[in-house]
Amino acid sequence: MKNNRQASDAQFCKRCLYSTDHPLGLVLDEDGICSGCRIHEEKDTLDWAERFQKLRTLVAPYRNASGNNYDCVVPVSGAGDSYYIVHVVKNLLGLNPLLVTYNKYWNTPLGIRNLANLRIRFDCDILSKNVNPISVKRIVRTTLRELGSIYWHCIAGQTVFPVQTAVSHKIPLIIWGAHQGLEQVGMFSHEHEVEMTRRHRKDHDLMGYEADDLLSLFDVLKEEDIWQYRYPSDADLDEVGVRGIYLGNYVRWDPKAQHEKMIADFDYQTMSFDRTFDCYDFADCFNYMNLHDQLKLYKRGYSKVTDHACREIRHGRLTRDQGLDLVLKYEQAQPRHLDLFSDWLGVTSHSLQFIIDQHRNNKYWRELSMREWAFNGWSQQHSTATANHKIGETDLGFIAHSLTDHHKLDQFVVIGKGHP
Repeated sequence: MKNNRQASDAQFCKRCLYSTDHPLGLVLDEDGICSGCRIHEEKDTLDWAERFQKLRTLVAPYRNASGNNYDCVVPVSGAGDSYYIVHVVKNLLGLNPLLVTYNKYWNTPLGIRNLANLRIRFDCDILSKNVNPISVKRIVRTTLRELGSIYWHCIAGQTVFPVQTAVSHKIPLIIWGAHQGLEQVGMFSHEHEVEMTRRHRKDHDLMGYEADDLLSLFDVLKEEDIWQYRYPSDADLDEVGVRGIYLGNYVRWDPKAQHEKMIADFDYQTMSFDRTFDCYDFADCFNYMNLHDQLKLYKRGYSKVTDHACREIRHGRLTRDQGLDLVLKYEQAQPRHLDLFSDWLGVTSHSLQFIIDQHRNNKYWRELSMREWAFNGWSQQHSTATANHKIGETDLGFIAHSLTDHHKLDQFVVIGKGHP
């Protein structure tokens, strides 16, 4: 299933490292600055105190005065922005949230610890969604083969379970963190105050495939495999009045600063990665910064370290050249835990490599011989255009804990039952 498009004719932003090939869509203005960088400029011009007051006004009608239900639903995990979102919702807005989490089945011990600590520190109730792991493996086999994705089930579960919970528990308000399309490519302005939609989830998060699309297109999957990923009907959503708002429209979003506050105030813990300098985002999953990130590089010509570098460039903590240094340093690092994933999925390591090689986009990869490939992705195109560019060291001050050796793993942790 190789992409047969020819070499990229993308243009690159003059400020960050993103190109017009970005899968979420990105445009350059007459000065060569991308829409993501331009929208980021709003973070230094908007009146955030005023916007937070607007958020207070927005959530006020959703407070449950009787005390017989929750005020809102908040999706969480053992990593990402979960701590900061709950902090804003409970400590700053004074709401009583119901936390919900989807079990990916690729949990790290640190992620389980962080999720348990989150529940304890913020004293919140939490619901966990555990789909039959046999069905999860069937879905992963299908989406890996057909879509080049092992993460469809994770994103589908993480984005549908909160909505299902809002409907079933009759809690109209869901509070998410930042909108990926706004943060990365300037898909919207903060002032548009966009909300979660079924359409955006399908088109961008799920690569155009809802659960029922998998069922109709790939007959190896059955109703019993996919029904728990099905989005509620419009009638059910309207009956409860479900809406999903993004805190990033009302709070100046800065993941590095926010994570470091959570480390200091609530003992959020982190880990280092081989494929990026950021150690805050994905400490809960064996695969996100490993096979999942490698597949992104194969298909898109860039990986998560480019996202992290662009974010830090926009916040003024990196120059563009320093960002490129870091991308060149990290993006080709070998992913870990491939044997662990192969065993979990029930395929050999050679079979896994054969499958993922089918998803190398020949806009960025050229096969030289069996198992040898030449890469001409975003970083290489940048590097070629920057004469005598050399990889250097940049200390951004990210904090990585080392409670255990997180690289020495021999099994997936199915579900955590708490933290002493």
